[in-house]
Amino acid sequence: MAISIPKNIIPHLNDELRNELQSKGHLKQFETGEVILKENSNIKSIPIILSGSLKVSREDQTGKELLLYYVKPGESCVMSFFGGLHHDTSKVKAIAEEPTEILFISVEDSNEWLKKFPGWIDFIFLLYHKRFEELLEVVNEIAFQKIDERILLLLQKKTKLSGQKDIITTHQQIADELGTSREVVSRLLKQMEGEGKIALSRNKITLN
Repeated sequence: MAISIPKNIIPHLNDELRNELQSKGHLKQFETGEVILKENSNIKSIPIILSGSLKVSREDQTGKELLLYYVKPGESCVMSFFGGLHHDTSKVKAIAEEPTEILFISVEDSNEWLKKFPGWIDFIFLLYHKRFEELLEVVNEIAFQKIDERILLLLQKKTKLSGQKDIITTHQQIADELGTSREVVSRLLKQMEGEGKIALSRNKITLN
């Protein structure tokens, strides 16, 4: 089946590079919760999101997770680019946040395009700039914001990502993404519900 990348996906790419992506890329679909990339795994390909989204996180030695950023349509995981470029293993985990379609590009093709297409270099550095700003936001949240503020901000990010006010998640999943305990999250969510900020139901949170 021929691959066709819509013009609104990475619109600044020239036709030659877009044709390279379409002819050499490998298309794959993932369901919600599927792991696309594991920590310490070898990076053999670069993912470009065509639809859906990925959640990229980092796990410590005790198993606690910390959400780093989301990867949306027209974007890629910049960690994969640099890991592939230097033949390094992955330092992050990427999971499908929703049903997601990904175009995979081999590391070899990606590295070759760095020499051949200035637009590919621009694409990578635009991503790097965006991811760097998002990681600074994470550091700022951890250092200066209370847990309840971080929970509300996470819920707002999730609704913006999905375009829906209803968020299908568990208290444990939120705790994992913020690197805290489920008990703390449950207590603060109940408090936020009492303040009229959210509505709670089984495995679902509605942002008011």
